[in-house]
Amino acid sequence: MDLTFWQKQTSQSPLFPDIEWGKPQRRQAAGKLVIVGGNRSGFAAVAEAHQTALAAGAGECRVLLPDTLKSSLQRLLPPDTVFLESTPSGGLAKSALPRLLAAADWADGVLLAGDNGRNSETAILFETLLARSDRPLTVTRDSFDILSAALLQTANRPATLLVLAFAQLQKLFKTLYYPRPLIFSMSTANLADALHKFTITYPLAVAVLHREQLLVTRAGEVTSTPWQDPMEIWRGKTAARAATYWLWHPQKPLEAVTASLLAPVAST
Repeated sequence: MDLTFWQKQTSQSPLFPDIEWGKPQRRQAAGKLVIVGGNRSGFAAVAEAHQTALAAGAGECRVLLPDTLKSSLQRLLPPDTVFLESTPSGGLAKSALPRLLAAADWADGVLLAGDNGRNSETAILFETLLARSDRPLTVTRDSFDILSAALLQTANRPATLLVLAFAQLQKLFKTLYYPRPLIFSMSTANLADALHKFTITYPLAVAVLHREQLLVTRAGEVTSTPWQDPMEIWRGKTAARAATYWLWHPQKPLEAVTASLLAPVAST
């Protein structure tokens, strides 16, 4: 098997040190990130993503939550938090689209951070965002699941990064009828080869954890980084750092995301 497309990094041997060295020193030049998610029953992922992105170096972060949370959380959240229209069940409503698109236009990148709940209106809202915004978009946790009816649209959107669990990657491949099946017991080399072929076919970027390696892939190239803390992914902190580094290098998602995996982890 020819694996020349696969590069391996460690903390002692970063693949793209220029990304970290070139980190903007002034907040005005460090980019603007919009973080979207939450529902009546949960918002922790959004709050943690906000803290993580600022600690990683984002210039500005704007949080977008359903307005069902406004009365209980307004004093606890950043002053520039935007409360969007919500459904009766407490998720983001499709009527929030104009304000969501305006926020995306303001930003240099958008992070769908999760805690959305199961809501068909939120799914429609996110699907429309995919189609009508060209901003770099990072999707993680249950934001990927809520887009299950639009996975072909998601995979064909170039400025898109999916930060996934392995089971979610399996669902993506299966939904798109991709001929290479994925199994938990497969070797990292075989997974790297599958990701290589997949991202030659589709223009998005993908990050996925497998066998204590975090693999990142785009345009047929694959990187891997040893990874010992899956909770960093499940809580959304990995996606928040990736989205932040991508702000600074919008044309280099593979390099930016790979470099973000070696970023110092701030306690939040």
